[in-house]
Amino acid sequence: MKDKVVLVTGANGGLGSYVTQAFLDADATVVGVSRKIQQSDFNSPRFTALAGEISTAAGAESVVAKLVARFGRLDVVAHTVGGFAGGPSIAETEDATFQGMFEVNLNTTFYLLRAVLPAMRKTRNGRIIAIGSRAALEPGAGVGVYSASKAAMVSLIRTVALENKDAGITANVILPGTMDTPANRKAMPNADVSKWVQPASVASLITWLAGDAGKDVNGAAIAVYGAEG
Repeated sequence: MKDKVVLVTGANGGLGSYVTQAFLDADATVVGVSRKIQQSDFNSPRFTALAGEISTAAGAESVVAKLVARFGRLDVVAHTVGGFAGGPSIAETEDATFQGMFEVNLNTTFYLLRAVLPAMRKTRNGRIIAIGSRAALEPGAGVGVYSASKAAMVSLIRTVALENKDAGITANVILPGTMDTPANRKAMPNADVSKWVQPASVASLITWLAGDAGKDVNGAAIAVYGAEG
């Protein structure tokens, strides 16, 4: 990944921190974006912290403009930002929950894609990898709105794959089961974490998809369920 410029969203999050470090270990130049992120979060001269908001069109465009102005190109986007809400049935789900799930899981992805694609088409060798969820394919009771927002995100990514293959861009989405992150451990303290997906495994898959070895994979929704599968 030497000489590649990588944008990681949610770069200091439960999964994003592993993804950022994996790309740094692969000698990539990494721009880590989050609402709150510092240069000291990662000890590497090839890391650049960029505090930004990608949940709005203007915010996403600003982040990409700053990146391109500094580095002149954008080769890889690893989109790890997302959110979860569950519990109520569809009949009991409030408007704010419905809107919030689509804002964080779908709208943010749309704004980011629209902002990065013009820059990536110029390199003619772009890679987009987004994090979906097993629930996108296997909805369950009590997580209907979350599942729907992730399913819509999968559709969006696969459409981007079709629309940009002429420019050498691939777009894929990874569908993990429950990941072993601090947030999930806190939310499910009695769960059998030995069956959960390790963030490092997902990070390794992302870097593989971003490299030359993954160039023939496009428009895929890749299940990573761990021992829960």
